[in-house]
Amino acid sequence: MNTYAISETGLNWLELILTERFGNEWILRRVSKTLILSLKGAEGYIIFDQLEECFTHPRSDLDFCLWDAESDGWQSILGGSMPAPGVRELIAPLISKEQKAGYVIHYDILGLIYWMLARIEEVDRSDLDAHGRFPATSSHAYRFDYLERPVIDEWLHVLGQVIERQWPTIELKRHNFKLMISHDVDHPSRYCFGSLAKFARRMAGDLLRRRDLHSFLMAPFIRLRSKTKLHPSDPYHTFDWIMDQSEQHGLTSTFYFICGRTNPRFDADYDIGNPVLRNLLCQIHARGHEIGLHPSYNTYRHPAALKAEADRLRRVCRDEEIYQAKWGGRMHYLRWEQPTTLRVLEAAGISYDSTLGYADHAGFRCGTCFDYPAFDPVASRILRLRIRPLVAMEQSVLSATYMGLDIEKAASAKFLELRETCRKVGGNFTLLWHNSELSQRNERELYRSILGL
Repeated sequence: MNTYAISETGLNWLELILTERFGNEWILRRVSKTLILSLKGAEGYIIFDQLEECFTHPRSDLDFCLWDAESDGWQSILGGSMPAPGVRELIAPLISKEQKAGYVIHYDILGLIYWMLARIEEVDRSDLDAHGRFPATSSHAYRFDYLERPVIDEWLHVLGQVIERQWPTIELKRHNFKLMISHDVDHPSRYCFGSLAKFARRMAGDLLRRRDLHSFLMAPFIRLRSKTKLHPSDPYHTFDWIMDQSEQHGLTSTFYFICGRTNPRFDADYDIGNPVLRNLLCQIHARGHEIGLHPSYNTYRHPAALKAEADRLRRVCRDEEIYQAKWGGRMHYLRWEQPTTLRVLEAAGISYDSTLGYADHAGFRCGTCFDYPAFDPVASRILRLRIRPLVAMEQSVLSATYMGLDIEKAASAKFLELRETCRKVGGNFTLLWHNSELSQRNERELYRSILGL
């Protein structure tokens, strides 16, 4: 089995993570079998003396235990015992003060950060699902029931307390909770695009499966009247409603569009250059919302294909005089291969990616709800790409294929629980809700409830 030890570049990346989280300037040094954290220009240090070799392994069978922070005189930001991946038993007390100039932490917080944020666990994995994805059910976090806790944010909160005791005059950076809403546009219209055969199948589904005579009768009219813009009666045309909801709450929605077709079975049946889509892009931009890329099914391992799609989106937007400071993305079907997909996205000039959440279970795949700079653990390189972890997708929670929670009660409670967790740690609740999954009244009510609290 390959291992991916923390190189000097890896230490530089961890310094960057700490600076983004706490502010100030940090220095990490490797001395013998310890890591020493120093604050630039200040005396004293924090020593990590229990470095765990397991955090360099792409495995999910690491040891696990819990730590009662309160009993040791520290605060747990989420309350209760904190997950401590990588060890079977912790030294007590976990954090001690040296007589001279520093604190010693007897748990490898930095190794855990490296293992989780660089997704070491997922490198070289073969236990993938039908779409080639590493599933939540194979992860260490799922197996030990901490997937719904942002374990990195919890441990950084503890580290922040140690920092404040070590350097009492320091002012640490504060973070405010944000609700970040995004929408993968797999189907901008139910009837407008695709072949006549597909159109006929959708009409048949309206009549025979859903018993929806009104939609069956309206379908031909909607298709014929959608030559330059989406028809208001199209059930998937929820874009204006989505933007209305976001604007009422002072939010910006991001819409990710598919701009290519690498697998006709799974990819979209629309062309981003179609006048209808151009009109939609202009409407989104005019209202101050964001446009991004939803790379097609097979691009996650193919740099040329993904770059061509990113260039196509930027070209169409430029034609329509749509300019943005950044271009984000999310992979179709949340397909991801670590670290290949990181490299593919960076090569395409994508500013940030919001793929890294699990399809089969909502929660904290990366152990955090904060954006952070991407790191390639195989090449040991800091990338020109940011990771915006995905906390929840509506289908992960609602679909019978995945969590299958009841939309009226259990699903609402789960979304709001995850949102509250992000609020407690001052991070971002990143929510994916497809425009095509808001045509029903109960879907809209659930969506409103998540935005409204």
